[in-house]
Amino acid sequence: MLPSTIATTDYHTGGEPFRIVADPPVPIPGQTVAERRARAMEDAAVQELRAVLCSEPRGHADMYGGFIVPPDDDGADLGVLFWHKDGFSTACGHGTIALGVWAVETGRVAAPQTGSVEVMIDVPSGRVTARVHREGARVIAVDFVNVPSWVVAGDVPVTTSRGEVRVIVAYGGAIYATLPAAQLGLTVTPERLGDLIALGREIKRALNDSEHAVHPADPRLNGIYGTIWFDELGDADRLVRQRNVTIFADGEVDRSPCGSGTCARLAVLAAGGRLPAGTVLRHDSIVGSTFTGTVLDTVDVDGRPAVIPQVTGTAYRTGEHLFSIDPHDPLVPGFVLR
Repeated sequence: MLPSTIATTDYHTGGEPFRIVADPPVPIPGQTVAERRARAMEDAAVQELRAVLCSEPRGHADMYGGFIVPPDDDGADLGVLFWHKDGFSTACGHGTIALGVWAVETGRVAAPQTGSVEVMIDVPSGRVTARVHREGARVIAVDFVNVPSWVVAGDVPVTTSRGEVRVIVAYGGAIYATLPAAQLGLTVTPERLGDLIALGREIKRALNDSEHAVHPADPRLNGIYGTIWFDELGDADRLVRQRNVTIFADGEVDRSPCGSGTCARLAVLAAGGRLPAGTVLRHDSIVGSTFTGTVLDTVDVDGRPAVIPQVTGTAYRTGEHLFSIDPHDPLVPGFVLR
């Protein structure tokens, strides 16, 4: 049964919401964050809590958030379970950026008035870093340093209702299919969003049970999380410019340039030789917000060449909520009307 009230603090990162539940009012057991996610997916009480915060009238079809949970060990400051209207995700870069700002602004992690501090966060895909930069006690930027990211498969054919496309599948904490919108005569603009959603869902569904959707070490990370459409905006000296939109879960739209998706794109660009040392990816979103991305290092993951990606952006608090749950309300936990 849901509690009578649920407290949240809400942020946005590049336009994408992130609703933080610092003290989840239902137990979420497990020894690690990954284990807690797996158990949460089977727990009716946790699922109902997620649903009431995502669904109308308290949320909407594209709401996103996280439950704060203990980290895996003392090496991290906190753990988090990321959620959306369709369930629990394995990674979230925009959420990690928001959590870094929240941890500093609430005093959970001490930070200098001017300078930088690292907030270590355990997420289902591993341990990530939010490096928070401040000037005069104000957060000016956050570097999201992700888990190793790599290309899973290139030039994968997918049949859609508009014809065949060729995609690159890449991992950035979650597995994505990526392709230029121009392949189907589209552009990453709000006017074409309906087509991008419909076809993005088709591509995800076509690949979700394929060999390309398998994580090499942890089956809990299996599955295509989303489809990343991108436009080329022209390269400059030590700068690659692209605009993207990520259609994730079941047709949800990331308003930000997508943190973990940007990591997947960095892996693709690095593998293609477009990110030599010192080159930056300027990744714009469908609403005009921007992340910048760089490759910090190259590593080997189970025989695969991978990169350590860094994505830089920031987040802003939009408010606090104390949601009420009336036990006589017939629409609890809510509905999604798209």
